[in-house]
Parts: sequence; C-alpha cells; structure tokens
Amino acid sequence: MDFLGFVRGPALAFALSVLFLGAAWRLLGLLRLRAARDASRPRAGGSDVVKSTLAHLWPRTTFRRATPALSVNALAWHVALALVLLGFVPHIAFVKRLTGISWPAPPGWIFGVAVAVCLFGLLFALMMRLASPVTRLLSGFDDYASWALTTLPFLTGMAAIYLPLDSAYPWQPDRPMGLAIHLLSVELLLVWLPFGKLAHVFLAFFSRGATASAFARKGVAL
Repeated sequence: MDFLGFVRGPALAFALSVLFLGAAWRLLGLLRLRAARDASRPRAGGSDVVKSTLAHLWPRTTFRRATPALSVNALAWHVALALVLLGFVPHIAFVKRLTGISWPAPPGWIFGVAVAVCLFGLLFALMMRLASPVTRLLSGFDDYASWALTTLPFLTGMAAIYLPLDSAYPWQPDRPMGLAIHLLSVELLLVWLPFGKLAHVFLAFFSRGATASAFARKGVAL
C-alpha cells in the first residue's frame, strides 16, 4: 500500500471514526447535564428553538455596529466555505464514493472565488485577533490550533490542483503526493474538530436551542 492508498483508506477511516465518536461523546455529555427544575410554563414551546437558531445566523445589531468588518467577514467566509465543501467536483465525487449521494456542481470559477474569500477571511480574522489586546489576551492554544488546522486544507488543496477546476480529477495523476498531503490535512482537521472550539459546527444548534428554551420561560424576547 502506497502513501496515497494509506491516506485514502485506513487514515480516512480512523479520522471519520474519531469525528463521529467524538461528536457523539460531546452530544452525550450535553444531554447528561442536569438542569435545575423549573416550575414555570414555557411561553411558546419548541417554536422558540427554531426562531432563535434562524435569528442568530446573522449577528445582532449591537455587534454589527461595533465590529462591522468582523461580522461581514465571518458571514462571507462561512458562506464561501460551504461553497468549497459542497461545490467542488472532487468533493462531490468524494461524498458519492462514501455515501452514493451526489449533486450538480457549480462552475469551477465559483470554487476559485470561494477559496480566495476563505483564505482572505481566515487571514483577516487572525490579523484582527492579534491586533486587539483583548482578543489576544483571551486567545489560547485552541484558538490558534483551530485556525491553523482550518487553513491548512485550503493551502494543501490549492497546492495539489491545477486547471480546469471542473474536472473530477484536477490534480496531476503522476504526482499523487500533493493529493495525499491534502487528504491528510483534512483528516487532521476531522480528528481535531470534536474536541476544540470547532465543535460549534454541530454544537451550535443544540446550544442555541437550549438557550432559547430557557429564555422562553423567562419572558426574554428572541
């Protein structure tokens, strides 16, 4: 088995196993938390959970006015990240190989623009974190490790591919090392994801739902 075969096979299986088991462990930990008994009756029930989740997809007015550049950057690069993950032809082929599910891909130039937005957004976020004495003081290993492990797949992916971006295999078949390194960087991110702050990928909706459920008993407007 060559290095690419190892990364595509055992390493990928290990990374996905850690991702799913780690996510399940985090979610189980949340479900096992004991909540204080509340005798009050909720105002609107489960509808507040959906309303809160949708309402907080965009930053509150107070934060938008205080940090407009950060708010726009965060929204832009998260949208671009979704396009990179779900719109690139090899990514769709990868999902199809694992699950049998596929969907139409947008033009390759959209992927190129999305990658540029992601890289700029990540660099801008790091610069703003380092430029502010408050965020710099509050930042720890988790923050910088999460940033680095998120950025690495973009760098290794762009280094591995060449035009045309619409091809199912936009890398040179006689040079598989670049693809192997890219896949390995993705697998490192998958292993880290359940245990760091990047766990908000799957915890955000649960935490917002729990907050909305608590607010529904306290007369707080969402």
